[in-house]
Amino acid sequence: MRLPFPLVEDPDDASRERGRKLFAGEVDFLKGVVAMSGLPPDDRIEVCFAGRSNVGKSSLINAVTGRKALARASNTPGRTQEINFFTVGDDRYLVDLPGYGYANAPVNVVEKWQALLKQYLSGRASLRRAFVLIDSRHGIKPVDDEIMTLLDKSAVTFQVVLTKSDKIKPSQHDAVLDQVREKLSKHPAAFPELISTSSEKGDGIATLRAVIAGIT
Repeated sequence: MRLPFPLVEDPDDASRERGRKLFAGEVDFLKGVVAMSGLPPDDRIEVCFAGRSNVGKSSLINAVTGRKALARASNTPGRTQEINFFTVGDDRYLVDLPGYGYANAPVNVVEKWQALLKQYLSGRASLRRAFVLIDSRHGIKPVDDEIMTLLDKSAVTFQVVLTKSDKIKPSQHDAVLDQVREKLSKHPAAFPELISTSSEKGDGIATLRAVIAGIT
């Protein structure tokens, strides 16, 4: 019996090479956006990365792009308050969304930030897929469910990427997968395959590159 939301199979040689070539080319920071009026033209394929603070988003973006400091991790969770756009080649944007689930930002900053996030996710025509990052040690938390529900309502396909898979035992990983699959069954916008990654060990990075390269 095939499990719901299986892990993505390893890419074949052609897909792996397509992903490698995409990120071996030019990848550059374009701009940070603090209001919808600052968004670049929606004239290319766009994917975004969303996740709780401390989920390992910056590390994953750096691993996928092969650039050690393209996305900057903050020592203070929730400090990066901009939507950061990166150009990948000449036909894609990779978008780094502000971390959510933060505790240390002022209330007025959090409210402004949440409003921008919701406006972007519900109003960006060129957004093909959101990658929602989930810490393998913790599974899906209520704040993740909120973002997924927003993506459902916005009709934005999202795919769960498990991070820090090297930090837990295989038996724990299976339990987290069961929890994630159960939660995702309630979200109509959820893409039907999961990706498991470790930025530190490099696990799943080639797979994620191939998936991004295959989005049209």
